[in-house]
Amino acid sequence: MASTKLKKKNPRLASGRKRVRQDIKINAANTSLRSKYRTAVKNVEKAVLAGDKIKAADFFANMQSVVDTVADKGIFHKSKAARDKSRLSAKVKALACAS
Repeated sequence: MASTKLKKKNPRLASGRKRVRQDIKINAANTSLRSKYRTAVKNVEKAVLAGDKIKAADFFANMQSVVDTVADKGIFHKSKAARDKSRLSAKVKALACAS
């Protein structure tokens, strides 16, 4: 059975071919960073749900640097990064104050 995805034609101009090569590299890098961002956020959320203060604080410190890096590169908007950091910071602080 043929795939439903249409195949794109190869660009004729050298500049177009180069653009395609660059797009593939950039897409792979962005996908990797996006995944790293989501994983860092999930790790903090899991530690908070488990009630582990030390792990949550460690993961949060790591998450902040990952989030800032991704936001600086423009993969996610800076406002989204700030919002995620703020929400997770509140959760970690609430966990620390709970005991």
